[in-house]
Amino acid sequence: PCTGLRFFTVYGPWGRPDMAPMLFARSIVNGLPINVFNYGKMRRDFTYIDDIVEGVIRCCSKPATVDEKFDGLNPNQSTSFAPYRIFNIGNSHPIELLRFIEILEDELGAKAIKNFQPIQPGDVHATAANTDLLKNWINFQPSTSIETGVNKFAKWYLEFYKK
Repeated sequence: PCTGLRFFTVYGPWGRPDMAPMLFARSIVNGLPINVFNYGKMRRDFTYIDDIVEGVIRCCSKPATVDEKFDGLNPNQSTSFAPYRIFNIGNSHPIELLRFIEILEDELGAKAIKNFQPIQPGDVHATAANTDLLKNWINFQPSTSIETGVNKFAKWYLEFYKK
């Protein structure tokens, strides 16, 4: 059995240092400019790490099975006659990048110096996770609000980096 999981814009404590939340937090607390692509008009489905972990654990506890109703002539791409499943794990509530930055500024207690840029080649204007299959499979969908998640992230960041 094999389960594939697609994560949507994961953020939180111990986040990847090359992702926007960590880059933004570091720059904001140090008074450095941040690059804001597409002039902040892109939308991302920010997903707090605890929701990702919960989804992964629940999927590990319920291995994929064969889809008995699988139709090879009209296939459902997330199932098969083989025992596999593919799920999105995302908050399903995309927000504009500028809103994310505003919340982060409030939680860090400092304003960002924004260096507005055009969209980068290959970037997308919006991401959004459809988690219906995940909810049906393991009775779970991420629910941490952006305000709650950014608050937890900012508290961790300020404590960990002694800011």
